[in-house]
Amino acid sequence: MNWKIIGRSLGQKDMRKRILAVLGMLLVFRLMAHIPVPLADPSTLKQLLTNLYSSTNTSQFLSFMNVLSGGALANFSIMLVGLGPYINASIIMQLLTKALPRLEALQKEGEFGQKKINQMTRMLTFPLAIVQSIGSIYLIRETAQSIGGIGDITAHSSFLQWVLMVSALTGGSMILMWLGELITEQGIGNGISLIITVGIVSRLPSTLQSILSTLVGKAHKLTVFGVKMPFTGKTALYTVIIAVAVIILTWLVVMLNEAARKITIHYAKRVQGNRSYGGVTTTLPVKLITAGVIPIIFAVAFLSVPSFAGQLMSGMKSVHLQHIGAFLTQWFQQPTKATFAAGGWRPFLYPAVYFTLVFVFTFFYTNVTFNAKDIAENLQKQGGFIEGIRSGKQTEKYLSSLVNRVTLFGAFSLGMLALLPIIAQMFINASISLSGTSVLILVSVSLETLRSIESRALMVTYDQYNEPDFFYGPGNSAEAALGARRLKFGRRKPKVDTLPDEANAAS
Repeated sequence: MNWKIIGRSLGQKDMRKRILAVLGMLLVFRLMAHIPVPLADPSTLKQLLTNLYSSTNTSQFLSFMNVLSGGALANFSIMLVGLGPYINASIIMQLLTKALPRLEALQKEGEFGQKKINQMTRMLTFPLAIVQSIGSIYLIRETAQSIGGIGDITAHSSFLQWVLMVSALTGGSMILMWLGELITEQGIGNGISLIITVGIVSRLPSTLQSILSTLVGKAHKLTVFGVKMPFTGKTALYTVIIAVAVIILTWLVVMLNEAARKITIHYAKRVQGNRSYGGVTTTLPVKLITAGVIPIIFAVAFLSVPSFAGQLMSGMKSVHLQHIGAFLTQWFQQPTKATFAAGGWRPFLYPAVYFTLVFVFTFFYTNVTFNAKDIAENLQKQGGFIEGIRSGKQTEKYLSSLVNRVTLFGAFSLGMLALLPIIAQMFINASISLSGTSVLILVSVSLETLRSIESRALMVTYDQYNEPDFFYGPGNSAEAALGARRLKFGRRKPKVDTLPDEANAAS
């Protein structure tokens, strides 16, 4: 990362304008995340939801969605639905592109086809936002009744109030999608990813406060150099262990995010007329975690279905259904320190199913996004080949086998990252919504955004390298070709060629 070029680009008005525009739109998102949904007594509801999502009994699905929405779920804000409908619509369109030949042909039409697919994605987002808005209200109501111990929060809401609530949530989701696309147009990062990242960062203070409140002791103060600290010896040790674990986790996530298997691709040399093409060697990177955090989102959504169905069955009149609902709620409840201490096999059922779902969905989504057949066909058309591998079917089989081997370790690593909050709750009696998944999002989006900013900075400052003040000195062409970082900022003296007759006359 060339920080000098980025710093030099800040002197350009266009670069400052783009960065300020992105920061302004992110500020609008954070302000809208605190606008409550029009419902009776929103302040009491907000306090209830804040206590609800800080509880250790809260489902992981709600905690994870609350983190992605930047706390809008706990605030019962109009941004409660967040970017979920747009993300779901994008995933559905990716799956349909592989299933429907017409959409697959449209995708291969270049920029025009991509614009059409993006337009279909936006159109699909609207009905999904309506459905998810209604589902979110029902889910929060059932969770508040079962865990919060209160009645129906929408009991006195009329049909028009329901329409108003659903319209507010749907409008908030569409505005958030629009803001994300506006941020992307600025060219310094993906807007959707930046909004999700800002939402995660905004939850860091409350998460740290929750963990510290659990660790800090009210008695037996620890004295360090005559100063009484609000820690006991045991909690001080836990604090150091957590700090070291966070540093190691961040380093591991960076390594996993950047890890890739590079395949060397050779292009045959072709001669057409007086010109020659090809004859070069490039690399095809296969990332260790190609699917990103999509498998974790799928797994959390699937795991929320049995517990939600159990809550609905527990309220029915049939005694048999009530028993089934109680079993589903107990079996698929996120385990805590108390449930692990009680012993038995039930606390381990949820983590086992969770890990299996993440593992399976990682392979599924990787096969969808990485199409070995299309890559092999494109290489064959462009004259590219892998050394020792025949073009066509053999290349396709080789790529498929390689991706499966790489994804095997990536799926295992992603599953362990997803289980980190559950493992941490075996030792800490606190709700940890930020996990290795959140760290993975923060790391990947941060690196992607920094690369985009550096690319934009190179474009902005490119014309400066054509001016005489920024030329290298004479005789430094080899050093410049090797990527020398020091530039000669002094103005070069023009070289005057003297003719032989003028030289003799001067002498």
